[in-house]
Amino acid sequence: MFENVMMGIIIRGTLVDLGHKQPPTLVRTDSTTALGIVLDNIKQVRSRTMDMRFHVIRDRMLQGQFHIYWDKGENNLGDYYTKHHPPWHQFKMRPVVLNNTPQH
Repeated sequence: MFENVMMGIIIRGTLVDLGHKQPPTLVRTDSTTALGIVLDNIKQVRSRTMDMRFHVIRDRMLQGQFHIYWDKGENNLGDYYTKHHPPWHQFKMRPVVLNNTPQH
């Protein structure tokens, strides 16, 4: 989430500088813990590095630049690269990941 928000800050800044007003950028997460920390519903006990990253995200969200929301993991394309999936899921995701249509 942090890397996506940081890239979004750069892209949003460029578009605003070019005169294109930006609505809040949608950021989807499947981590209820991360979302809870960003929304200040969950308090962290330790981990300063992580804490600083969530402060950046929270600040930008409170400024109206980003809208962070939860969605189930199966809708998260990032999970394809970070999780082990069964073969049926690999075949289902292949056209999406390779950006092509399946051949019939």
